[in-house]
Amino acid sequence: MSSSQLHGFLLVDGYNIIGSWANLKRSRDRDGLETARRDLIEALTNYSVLEGFKTEIVFDAHYQKTPGYREPQTPNLSVYYTNFAQTADTYIEKVCASLYRQLNRPISRFIVATSDRAQQLTVMGYGAEWLSAQELAKAVESTTRAVQRKTRPQKKPRGRFLFDSLDAKSQQRLAELRLGTRKKT
Repeated sequence: MSSSQLHGFLLVDGYNIIGSWANLKRSRDRDGLETARRDLIEALTNYSVLEGFKTEIVFDAHYQKTPGYREPQTPNLSVYYTNFAQTADTYIEKVCASLYRQLNRPISRFIVATSDRAQQLTVMGYGAEWLSAQELAKAVESTTRAVQRKTRPQKKPRGRFLFDSLDAKSQQRLAELRLGTRKKT
């Protein structure tokens, strides 16, 4: 999807979402944080492409003494790991403030996904839309179901009679026999 077709920018508080979605919590508890991060990235990769969002998932440095860095995953999605001692919340606030100052070229939509109440109020103060973790989960699921419905092979409706399940050639033969028009061989 080209940047001219993007419908907005989605900024996601990664660990907040992992701690809120039941399937990601199970994945984290059973297989570790890396697996839960990967599952979230996969879910949002598909969602971002299908909905036309440029998405950035933000994860706290999580005790890593490294500078912040961005990992592009696809043209639509990147993952940002914050600087040591910087929280995802402070990074998200800085991005919101920066975009707010750039009002001369607004993004069609700017959405922050987190269930953190204080973060919600802050980002809305900068003019961003807010999605709770559960609302994001519903949106991702709804988009996934819609795509599955569109890509599901369409079955030809069949009647309740055996005749309806026969191929066209067999149906023709039976019709000829029934009408007595079939030639004897």
